[in-house]
Amino acid sequence: MKFSDLATTVRDSVSVRRVYGDPIERDGALLVPAAMVSGGAGGGNGHDEKGQEGEGGGFGIGARPVGAYVLKDGKAAWMPAVDVNRLVLVCGAVAIAYLITRARVAKARAKLGG
Repeated sequence: MKFSDLATTVRDSVSVRRVYGDPIERDGALLVPAAMVSGGAGGGNGHDEKGQEGEGGGFGIGARPVGAYVLKDGKAAWMPAVDVNRLVLVCGAVAIAYLITRARVAKARAKLGG
């Protein structure tokens, strides 16, 4: 893929539609889902010892839901999404860090004799 084609593809992929989904209307309320979108791209060109030229590139994009705006009776409210997997991962990492730190502190106190 030529770098100019890659730039066009990235521009078309990263749009407001990736951040805000199509509104959903239910029971007199309008729900507008929102997501956090991130990505990266890279490319390059060059030539070899035979004088042949080439170029290429690539990109990646990721998104995760963060919540939704709820519009009802002329009022807007933000309803955050709870990512249970991330919550469990963070709690687990904190618990492991605590246990490792606690064991090292106990070992250091034992060495000092107190």
